[in-house]
Amino acid sequence: MSDVVPIKLACIDLAGTTIGDIAMVERAFAEAIATQGIVPGTGAYARAMVHVHRSRGCPKIEVFRGIFPGNEAQAQAANLTFERAYAGALDRAGLTPVHGALETLDKLRGSGVHLALITGFSRATLGRVLGVLGWHSLVDLAICPEDAGGRGRPWPDMVLHAVLRLGIEDVRQVAVVGDSESDMLCGRRAGASVVAGVMTGVHSRERLIKGGATHILDSIADLPDLILSEDLGTHQVAAAGR
Repeated sequence: MSDVVPIKLACIDLAGTTIGDIAMVERAFAEAIATQGIVPGTGAYARAMVHVHRSRGCPKIEVFRGIFPGNEAQAQAANLTFERAYAGALDRAGLTPVHGALETLDKLRGSGVHLALITGFSRATLGRVLGVLGWHSLVDLAICPEDAGGRGRPWPDMVLHAVLRLGIEDVRQVAVVGDSESDMLCGRRAGASVVAGVMTGVHSRERLIKGGATHILDSIADLPDLILSEDLGTHQVAAAGR
């Protein structure tokens, strides 16, 4: 394709994309909700967990604000419990990278592609995750909503923050990769030419395409072959559902 530009920055999600902690995150959400009186076995709990699933990739505090609309104190209390519950789970069980994640990061950096990890976690939780994984030196940036004025996904702000920080000349030189619809919306709104959905996380292929995925990958391990290719259009998906 004559209009394809080389990818110089990959903005990559954490949970469900590069680390396999989906169950850990879900349990932390469940614990946080339960402390606010919404317990398993109730209709309110089922509705809350549906909201959690639909909102994956968004800032955690925004997820709780959706569950407790109009009650900021309750949302903040639940968010604090989530942070503590997830931190405790990290201390007990650690984290396991998705198969091929480390190799992908190494290969992209070795090819001159800048790397930014993007997450809906708070700054404190993001720092703890990077410490557990030992990934501080593997990426150029690790960005949370606080770094971008408080707006996380599906807003484009975190991706654009990375573009500005790393001096990327053109948003078309950006690839955004994640496992949720909000990741895809974020990438599209930021103007990235590659918005790749991976099938190792929470949302279906259909949901990722609905969010604006340009490509669907089995896992993060397939990313180097895609963005280092001379023809990014080869495996492009139809823009169905948008």
